[in-house]
Amino acid sequence: MTNPSTPPPPSGPARRSSDGLLHFALGLFAIGLLAIVAIFLTSILSDSSPGLWLYLVAMLAPLGFLVGVVYALWSGRRSR
Repeated sequence: MTNPSTPPPPSGPARRSSDGLLHFALGLFAIGLLAIVAIFLTSILSDSSPGLWLYLVAMLAPLGFLVGVVYALWSGRRSR
């Protein structure tokens, strides 16, 4: 057995189709965090309380976190 004189060209990490799930998780998390900031700013800048819809949108932050954990567990398994 002989070794080739030139090593094979390095191939970059293949872009997986599951990267969309990561972008989806990051988007949900970011929208949820913006809603949380808006809740605090609404309470500080005005005398009225934030609307129910803002509290419901804020629930996207933990949902995005959970989707991110699912992505990490799914992409972290070993491929054979």
